[in-house]
Amino acid sequence: MRYFVNGEQQRKLLLNALVLMFLAYMLLQWVSNGMMYFHRMDLTFDSVVTYYCGNEEQFIPAKSYDGMLEVLHFHLFSMGMLAVTLTHLMLMTDFSTRLKIWLSHLTFFSAIAEESAGWLVRFVHPQFAYFKIGTFILLEFSLFLLIITVSWSLIKTRIKMRNPENR
Repeated sequence: MRYFVNGEQQRKLLLNALVLMFLAYMLLQWVSNGMMYFHRMDLTFDSVVTYYCGNEEQFIPAKSYDGMLEVLHFHLFSMGMLAVTLTHLMLMTDFSTRLKIWLSHLTFFSAIAEESAGWLVRFVHPQFAYFKIGTFILLEFSLFLLIITVSWSLIKTRIKMRNPENR
């Protein structure tokens, strides 16, 4: 990350390319996250409640505490690392401090809220299904914005590096 802070990004085309490749990889992760969500449920109340609370008529069991805890354990680490990596990269861009703060808060809030939403649906009240839908959309939106803002900043830098008269 040092290359962002001291301006080395202007001279390090390879490192710029590596970060862009990482962001392309994260875009694939973002797509697969959406695909996994929509494979299991959709953006309707009933599908979310059925996924977490089960449906006896359709022989769909409710999610177990153990199963949800195992997913939570993995997700807390991986989503935390993803959020801190993407927000750290975004902090080094030329965008306004206000945007950086807003997007960082939004990302961490939506990640924590999205992880807790399923638990709320399953163990507190099914009406939290609306919260689950909203937090999923918010998390996907914030991650996409992070990927786009950092990519845009790096692409602008690459253009400047290739055209010395634009510096």
